[in-house]
Amino acid sequence: MEDRLKGVQTTAQLLAGGLSARQIRRLIRDGTLRRLRHGVYAPAATVTSVVRAPRETNAEQLLQLAAALAATGSQSVGSHRSAGRVYGLGLVGRDREQITEITRAPGDRSGHTARLGVLVHVARLPPDHVVSYRGVPLTSVPRTVIDLARVLPFGEGVAVADSALYARLTSKAELSAVIAGCSRWPGLQRAREVTAFSDARSESVLESLSRAAFHQAGLPPPDLQVQVGDDGEIIGRVDFLWRRYNTIGEADGAAKYQTPARARTQLERDARLRAAGYEVVHFTWPQITRAPAQVVDEIRVAFSRGGSPAPRGRPRLPGRPGGP
Repeated sequence: MEDRLKGVQTTAQLLAGGLSARQIRRLIRDGTLRRLRHGVYAPAATVTSVVRAPRETNAEQLLQLAAALAATGSQSVGSHRSAGRVYGLGLVGRDREQITEITRAPGDRSGHTARLGVLVHVARLPPDHVVSYRGVPLTSVPRTVIDLARVLPFGEGVAVADSALYARLTSKAELSAVIAGCSRWPGLQRAREVTAFSDARSESVLESLSRAAFHQAGLPPPDLQVQVGDDGEIIGRVDFLWRRYNTIGEADGAAKYQTPARARTQLERDARLRAAGYEVVHFTWPQITRAPAQVVDEIRVAFSRGGSPAPRGRPRLPGRPGGP
């Protein structure tokens, strides 16, 4: 693949292009060239165009990918977590952000796989599984989602798939097409399960991890993003609703309690929901990631309390469709 971010070159390529080592050092000193990684450089104008691009929130990852591809010198493409970060998918954790992941085709031996900080995968890449993103070759969104679903724990794979569906970057049909075209990949059964379970209504990584934890614990599937009302008046939209048990689950991100006013509004909302006959269970990121069994136990207790009678208000489904 010839497509590369404009002007990203190695020291060897710059020398082959007619520059001397002294000229390269001078261009770096005066800011004309920017160092992306050891032995790889880009014109300052190229770096600025990426960083200042509208809606480009992952410029650093994109530049590091371009540098890694130039350094390996192979026909590789950005993939897995690196591609996922460029697309803004719902990846969990920051421990591997310093690792750049690329995929090359079987038989491509031109790349140097021992480069520090570069993880090389070897896999077949059909033409429709590769796209150009601002001049950097990446696995497509559906291919990236399936690659990650094969190697990540179930809940983390669900978070990636949900985020791609929620942002309308792909569809379940496209995910299924990738699976159908690669029937012998390792981890494909997990990818099938992630795809089947994924849901475009899940609005955050925390909600996706929660859904996966509920599923793995054997809880019945809740309805998502439901408008709950009381006596004809909407109280609010809830993250999870188990209608049969009159129980609401709320995944509490930091934004819900950022100010005293927000916290007060949340308490008043909970009071109205409980007055309408609902059990309300709140949980946080540390709880669902470190002690999911405790959250599940609290929900089961709420089920036992809320099974009857039925609430006075009637839940209302949101207007947005549930997924592709």
